[in-house]
Amino acid sequence: MAHDSFLAPHSPAPHAGPGHDSRSERHDHSGHGHGHGDGHGHGHGDGLQEILDLDAEVTAAHLAELTARVAELAGEHPVNDILDIGAGTGTGTFALLQRFPAATVTAIDTADEMLSHLRDSAAARHLADRVRPLRADLDEAWPTTGPADLVWASSSMHHMADPDRVLRDVHAALRPGGLLAMIEMDRMPRFLPDDLGFGTPGTEARCHTLLDEARAAHLPHIGADWPSRLTAAGFRIVESREMTVDVPSPLPEPAIRYAYATLSRIRQSVADRLSPEDVSTLDTLLTRNGPQALHTRKDLRVTSTRAVWLATHS
Repeated sequence: MAHDSFLAPHSPAPHAGPGHDSRSERHDHSGHGHGHGDGHGHGHGDGLQEILDLDAEVTAAHLAELTARVAELAGEHPVNDILDIGAGTGTGTFALLQRFPAATVTAIDTADEMLSHLRDSAAARHLADRVRPLRADLDEAWPTTGPADLVWASSSMHHMADPDRVLRDVHAALRPGGLLAMIEMDRMPRFLPDDLGFGTPGTEARCHTLLDEARAAHLPHIGADWPSRLTAAGFRIVESREMTVDVPSPLPEPAIRYAYATLSRIRQSVADRLSPEDVSTLDTLLTRNGPQALHTRKDLRVTSTRAVWLATHS
């Protein structure tokens, strides 16, 4: 599922266009229906596609459980037309195609590079005929998609300038009896113990404090009252749950790469606001050799939590 990552270096937006705006309240949200990368107008390099693909591998079992529950709730209602808002590299798209073998997915994103990656992945999986990549900025207008039986919105709604309007548009797009699966990440993934055995304890926690401050400043809908907003948009919430990802040590190889990619991106984002000691600690961890490198540690794990709401068109 989409990785909500405020993990880009702090610099002015490189250009304007769909998903990019020079006004301070707009940011590059591409990949979240509006976008991946909470980095104030940054592009999608710096390893973000790799992070999203690795997140999909690490959370595959949790995602399969969630899509199974969605299928249970759909019951006899056929799921043929799916919208994936903020499709990114296709985490949700491919999980849903596997769960609903008769379905096609319209994968919405503002980033051409994300859609190109998704298109290539679909072709490699022999699913190109079941995926319709669609470039659209939902803050500008709801695109022409046709009616849907299921809308999937993973880590995308908090990026919208007007999420209430977008939720009403989603409601209007759903067929009667259709479902919305909305996921928001409660906190960013963590990998390290507080005391690493070197440096001052709490390096990762201090990084996350800086990330949280940036997210709060630039994404005003973080932590919104989503149940109230869903109800106001016309939905009936049939289930809410917390999805906890906890992968203990020893980590499988994709999870180790996930840790390297994510922590590298965090370092890039917050190094200018960290102490020199914390920067040095991150550099020691991120080296590919040395006794404290991430891949050598026996206490490395992946933890994250995501809030999920499953709602029906009412």
